[in-house]
Amino acid sequence: MDRSDYLYQPLDTEDFQELYWSDVNKHRQWPWEDKMGMTVTSGLVELEKDAQNLIGISIGGGSPRCPCVYVVQLFDNTPASKDGTLMAGDELVGVNGSSVKGRSRVEVANMIQSVGETVVINYNKLHADPSQGRSLDLILKKVKHRMVENMNSSTADALGLSRAILCNDALVKKLEELEKIAGTYRSLMDQTRRFLTSFFDLSQVQRAFGEVFASIGVREPQQQASEIFTMFGEAHRSIEKSAIKMLRTVKPMISDLNTYLNKAVPDTRLTIKKYLDAKFEYLSYCLKVKEMDDEEYGYSLLQEPLYRVETGNYEYRLILRCRQEARTRFAQMRSDVLVKLELLDNKHVQDIVFQLQRLVSAMAKYHTDCHSVLKGAQVFPIEVDLTKNMLTNTTLGQYSEIPVEEEGEDEDSVSTKDPAESAAEFSEGVQQPEHSNAGEIDLIATEDLFD
Repeated sequence: MDRSDYLYQPLDTEDFQELYWSDVNKHRQWPWEDKMGMTVTSGLVELEKDAQNLIGISIGGGSPRCPCVYVVQLFDNTPASKDGTLMAGDELVGVNGSSVKGRSRVEVANMIQSVGETVVINYNKLHADPSQGRSLDLILKKVKHRMVENMNSSTADALGLSRAILCNDALVKKLEELEKIAGTYRSLMDQTRRFLTSFFDLSQVQRAFGEVFASIGVREPQQQASEIFTMFGEAHRSIEKSAIKMLRTVKPMISDLNTYLNKAVPDTRLTIKKYLDAKFEYLSYCLKVKEMDDEEYGYSLLQEPLYRVETGNYEYRLILRCRQEARTRFAQMRSDVLVKLELLDNKHVQDIVFQLQRLVSAMAKYHTDCHSVLKGAQVFPIEVDLTKNMLTNTTLGQYSEIPVEEEGEDEDSVSTKDPAESAAEFSEGVQQPEHSNAGEIDLIATEDLFD
């Protein structure tokens, strides 16, 4: 048979029955075929069979109800799927030069299996726009699957809705785990922020201690005590500097956690959302195909003709093509989600370890620095000569002397004045200072003063 006989072209004649059953015309378009505005082109493909003597397609239609045999599904990792020429909805018009018009699908399957290792398939490719398959019915089915997704098993069973595919989806459980991880990161970030704030307040307290001790050292008149207080103040200031250094080391921890929480997790969540949308669309087409199969089976039981089947079943083939494309998108989105979840999971484990190591190492260095600073500032006990600070100074900077009676003085010479008058005279003889010296501090020297 000449290959030109397989070209797809309309057949203008009134004697349909005679010409239809003729081998020459079994591959040609008939005027009564309802293509629903879709175009068809002819082609040829050679496929090598696998070890099981299969090319990896399932077929439908055929005699006695449908005038054509078409591809229903391509199986993964098979010669047909790897070649990529045939697609769901394409019509098979010949096998190794023999026309399949007017044959049943069982006969066509036997023809494919009976040939050798290489199968030559003549086909009519269906050029369909996927938007033609997105009818209102498909949208309602998609909404139904979204509703079922948010139900538990008992509720769905009570409503008679199947959740078999949805319940077994491991990625939905992964999404729940992702939400838990995000909550853990959120709590960790809040705790870290509160910890750093409290630690900063503590560093300011150390700074205030340093300023107080340094001020005491400046005003202390005794050189040894002044040096000790100044040294102790510098020690507290060094502790404050170590605290600020530790805060600068740990502060990026919040930025990293924020990046994971507000960028990586939402991006993965968006990818999962797209994946779920692709899955719902694919399941909707699967449900539509099942409904159309049940409709066709019901008409066949009643021995009644079905218009879409007898006119080439183009509507059904359109849904088959849309289902295949939806399944391809679904598989691709699933692969993307798995990769992102794996990367996110690895980042979660590594990031938690790294952040905790950063926090622990920064705290260890801070405590080591504080220990070395305080060890170098061993100033206790502080010895202070209280006698120098207890004396009062005159305005001239000289100490006033109180006259002492000489021994041997006659007892009769003792003043017989009134005690009040004597006290008044004594107070007049001692001139009080106008203000106290700012450097005079009354201290009690003890080993337990700063214990």
